[in-house]
Amino acid sequence: MGTNGRSDQENAEGIVPTESLKHLVTPVGFESHLFAAEPEIGKPICLNWDERGRLWIAETVDYPNEIKSPGQGRDRIRICEDTDGDGQADKFTLFAENLSIPTSLTFARGGVIVTQAPHMLFLKDTNGDDVADERQILFTGWATDDTHAGPSNLRYGLDNWIYGMVGYAGFRGTVGGEQHSFRTGFFRFRPDGSKLEFLRNTNNNSWGVGFSEEGILFGSTANGNPSEYLPIPNRYYEAVRGWSSTVLTGIAESNKFEPITDKVRQVDHHGGFTAGAGHALYTARTYPAEYWNKTAFVAEPTGHLVATFVIRPEGAGFRSRNAWNLVASDDEWTSPIAAEVGPDGSVWFIDWYNFIVQHNPTPAGFKTGKGNAYETDARDKTHGRIYKLVWNGDAKRQAHGASAPSSESKSIAANGAAPDKIAAAGLASSRLSRVDTLKDATPATLVATLNSDNMFWRLHAQRLLVERGNKDVVPALLALVNDTSVDEIGLNTAAIHALWTLQGLGAVDSADPATVAAIAKACAHPSAGVRRNAIAILPLANDANRTLVEARLDPKEDPQVRLAASWRLPMRRSRCGIARRECSIVSHRMWQSRTAGSWMPPPPLPHAHRLIFWLRPPIAINRN
Repeated sequence: MGTNGRSDQENAEGIVPTESLKHLVTPVGFESHLFAAEPEIGKPICLNWDERGRLWIAETVDYPNEIKSPGQGRDRIRICEDTDGDGQADKFTLFAENLSIPTSLTFARGGVIVTQAPHMLFLKDTNGDDVADERQILFTGWATDDTHAGPSNLRYGLDNWIYGMVGYAGFRGTVGGEQHSFRTGFFRFRPDGSKLEFLRNTNNNSWGVGFSEEGILFGSTANGNPSEYLPIPNRYYEAVRGWSSTVLTGIAESNKFEPITDKVRQVDHHGGFTAGAGHALYTARTYPAEYWNKTAFVAEPTGHLVATFVIRPEGAGFRSRNAWNLVASDDEWTSPIAAEVGPDGSVWFIDWYNFIVQHNPTPAGFKTGKGNAYETDARDKTHGRIYKLVWNGDAKRQAHGASAPSSESKSIAANGAAPDKIAAAGLASSRLSRVDTLKDATPATLVATLNSDNMFWRLHAQRLLVERGNKDVVPALLALVNDTSVDEIGLNTAAIHALWTLQGLGAVDSADPATVAAIAKACAHPSAGVRRNAIAILPLANDANRTLVEARLDPKEDPQVRLAASWRLPMRRSRCGIARRECSIVSHRMWQSRTAGSWMPPPPLPHAHRLIFWLRPPIAINRN
C-alpha cells in the first residue's frame, strides 16, 4: 500500500462496465447488477430516489479543482429510469445543468434541495417536463476553499427536518436571522431554509449520515473514524450556562478494512478507512434478518469496497464492528463513494471509477488546485457506474452451507420488546411489502404506505402528507399510533411515522384531546422505538403527561427511551422527585462507567448539571 506515484498513473487503465462487473465480489446469495454507466451518464457524485422510485444522480466534471461561477458550471442532475423492467436504466432526463460541484440532493416541497457550495439550492420543475425551471437559493455560507470538505449526505429526518454532514470547510453565514459558524459535523435545517442548526462536531472531515428506523442518528468520517453516533445534540448543552459539547470520537471497534486486492493506494491510515463515505443503515426487509436495522454501509474508495458495520447497543450508546464486505472489487479503478437503500430494498452504490481517489495532500512534484486537490491529468472525468446488490434468497445461501437468518434478530434499540409480544393481527406484523410509486397517491394510500417494510417509502409518504398540510388524515394516523403490535425486531414503524406526521401537520400543538391521549398512551407502547418517539413530541403542559415521561426514567427502561425522557423534562426547583431520580440515574451511570466501561457514554447528560447545581431555570429551547 503506497502513495499515488507518477509511474502508476502513467500505466493505469480502466475496463468497461460489463467487465468491471465481473470483478465485484459479494456475500453468498447476493448478485451485483449494473443499472447505469457511461456513456449514458456522466461521473456520479451522489444519488437519491424521488417518490416515484426514480433514480436521480448529480454528475460532475468540475470536481475537484474547477469550481465555476453561478450558471457557468459543467455539472448536471440527471433522472435515470428503467421503463421496461429489465433492471437497467433506459431513459435519461437532464433535470438541471450549469451546476458546479453539487454534492448531495434530497426531495422536498415538490422540488429538489441540492448542496452546491457556497449555496443550499432549491430546484423545481413547475410544468411537469422533468426539467428544472425554478432555481432558488435557500441560504448561503458553505466554504468553497476545499471541495471535498463541504456539505453532503442530505436526508429527510423523522422530525421533518433535512439532515446533513459537513467537513472541515465548514459554514459561516446567516439563516433565518441567526448567525452560524461551524465545521466538521452534523447539521439540520427546515426544508424551506428558514432555520439551520448545527448538531454536533465530528473529529475530522466527514461524509456520512444514516438514521435507524427509530430515528437514531449515525454517521461516518473520512479519516480513521468510519462509524459515529450522535447521542446528545448541542442544543441541550447550550441550554446550560457555560456548557458545551465534546467532539465525537467514533463507535467503531477498529478502523481496519479488508480489501481483496493488494492494489490499494493510501497516504494515511494505511490498511484502514481513510476515505470512509456514507453510513446508511439497512432499513428495509428485502435482505436477510441479520441486516435489519442494525447494519450500516460505509464506502471506502481506496479499498475498492463497501463495508458492512454491525451496530449493537451499549447502554445508551452503541458500538459497531466491520463485520464483512457487502461488496469488494479487485479492479483497482473501482471506487465506491456512496451506498444507499433504494426503493426496491436493495443497496445501490456509486462507483466513482477513478484511478485517482486522493484529494490531498499534494505529492512532491505536483501543484495544488483551487479546490485544494492536487492537479493531475490522471483524474478521470468521464467514467461512472451505478450498481445495485440484489438478494437472491435463502436457497442459494443454504446450497453454499451458509446458515439461515436468525428469526430472533433484534432492532438496535428494541430491548423493550420480545418476540412473544408480537401481535399477528396487528398493523406492524402485516407490512406493506410492495410500493412502486407514490405519484398522485391518495391520502389513504399515503397513510397505508407508512406501514411499508421499507423506510424509504415511509419517509416519502410522511413527507407528502406533511406537505399536503390537511388534517383530514388525523383519525387514520391515530389508528396507527394506537396499534400496539410489534414486528419481528420489536418495532412498530407505522406508529413512529404516524407520530411525526401528526407533529408535522401541527396536530400535536392543537391540543386535541384524542391526539394528545394517543401520544400519551404511546409513551408506554410495547415497542421501545415508539416510546422514544412519543416522548419526543408529547405536550408537557400538564402534570399527568410530565409524570408519564418521568416514569420512563426508570433504570429498567430501555436506555434510548431514558435518554429521550431526560431531554424532555425541564428542570424545576419544585420538582425534587425528578431531581432525585435523575441524579440517581446519573450517579449509577458514573459508577458503571468507572467499573464496567460505558453504561452511557460520556460526556455527562447536560441536565445533570442543572440537577446537581440548581443554578437557574432552563433556557427555553427548540425540542422538535
